[in-house]
Amino acid sequence: MTTDIYQSILKAKTNKVKQIALLVDPDKSDEMYINKLIAFALESKVDYLFVGGSLLTEGKFEECIETLKSQTKIPVVIFPGNNLQIHPFADAILFLSLISGRNPDLLIGQQVKAAPLIKQYGLEYIPTGYMLIDGGNITSVQYMSNTTPIPANKPDIAVATALAGQMLGLKCIYMDAGSGANNHISEHMISKVSEQVDLPIIIGGGIRTAADAQKIAKAGADIIVVGNAIEKNAELILEMSLAIKDLVLKP
Repeated sequence: MTTDIYQSILKAKTNKVKQIALLVDPDKSDEMYINKLIAFALESKVDYLFVGGSLLTEGKFEECIETLKSQTKIPVVIFPGNNLQIHPFADAILFLSLISGRNPDLLIGQQVKAAPLIKQYGLEYIPTGYMLIDGGNITSVQYMSNTTPIPANKPDIAVATALAGQMLGLKCIYMDAGSGANNHISEHMISKVSEQVDLPIIIGGGIRTAADAQKIAKAGADIIVVGNAIEKNAELILEMSLAIKDLVLKP
């Protein structure tokens, strides 16, 4: 197993460089859509392409990864919804454990099924504590995972959960309001977690504007993940990328 992707994440965090990931839904990835996303991702200097979803029904997962790998050098990282979302062409996989929930299948069950195949493929795996945060509505990930999100106004629970993940040896914390969330995770909660946890922090869900992305980055997020908002306005990824990367130039 190589560790190129994780090392790039750590290096960026150490240098206080904020990164952006574009979440690609394979079910929506027809050729025209993928080509458009790739064009904007390259122009925007997106750092990572995350591929996956809570529920995939079109059978395009493998095709999507192969297309992305053939047309861009941007690292492709699997963001799996289950143990079936694994492909040897990807650069890495977020080896997720849903530490905010109490569903044993998503804490360790799916991981046991996936581990042998990940080893066989030689995929770089990044042990990641996945935390679902209430975004104001019931999202696909909440329904499919059968778990209750951490309340948006309970940063103390988020901090304790993230700390537990760190103490268990996980390498990243991914806090997600879920695809299509009404609200993104508050800067207050992100800052509280960032103050207590030494790991790279990934934030996704409900981020719809460049101003939102910049505020979240300032609060302590190391990687901003954007998906649904880009489907409605692909040019938004350029605005968000500029807003985030501009932070590096400021004292």
